Amino acid sequence: MSPILEVENLIMSYQSGSKTLTVLQDINIVIHEGETVAITGPSGSGKTTLMGLCAALDNPTSGDIKLLGNAVKPLSEDQRAQLRNKFIGFIFQNFQLLPSLTALENVMLPLELQGIKGAEDDAKKLLERVGLKDRMTHYPTQLSGGEQQRVALARALSINPKSCLDEPTGNLDGDTGSTVESLMFDLNKDFGTTLIIVTHNPELAAKTGRTIQLKSGHIVADVKNIVQNTAN
Repeated sequence: MSPILEVENLIMSYQSGSKTLTVLQDINIVIHEGETVAITGPSGSGKTTLMGLCAALDNPTSGDIKLLGNAVKPLSEDQRAQLRNKFIGFIFQNFQLLPSLTALENVMLPLELQGIKGAEDDAKKLLERVGLKDRMTHYPTQLSGGEQQRVALARALSINPKSCLDEPTGNLDGDTGSTVESLMFDLNKDFGTTLIIVTHNPELAAKTGRTIQLKSGHIVADVKNIVQNTAN
């Protein structure tokens, strides 16, 4: 399997007044095509910062990141944006749906921005796949939290990305969150994407094939999980 993400000797520091705050230190990760990976750790451990760097949203203080073999650091902001838009699907805890667009229009948007033909048909198929065939013309405020997360999932997969970066479903109730998690893993199999999840939930982490644990900006564990994706 080809590496989707390669992180080598990564350090991320911020200047706070006269002090230097190091958020990530000596991070080395290789994630391959088709893997499901959970990134865990307490608040302040550097999880969100690491995800932002891996998604080419920022450059590290030092070290190297490669996405699909492309070194991120030399790229311009426009080039990084093109890389993200083409190969990475984002699923956020707060959904990040545009309130003025219907479910269908939200899913169509990434396709239209890339000039992909048949955007409406593709978006409809995805919404049907996530069980929202009868909710396509509804606006986000007319949808439940679980339905909004399904729209976000369909939107993330609309560009057929190589990898999906996901934040937890902790803002959903237990049953709804479990349903969305199951759907997420099912679709990951169907699309053959690489799934990277940031989570505090050990049960969700255990459903992935691998867990990377951060603490105080360092990787303290990187282990394969014995039980993979029991969400089905």
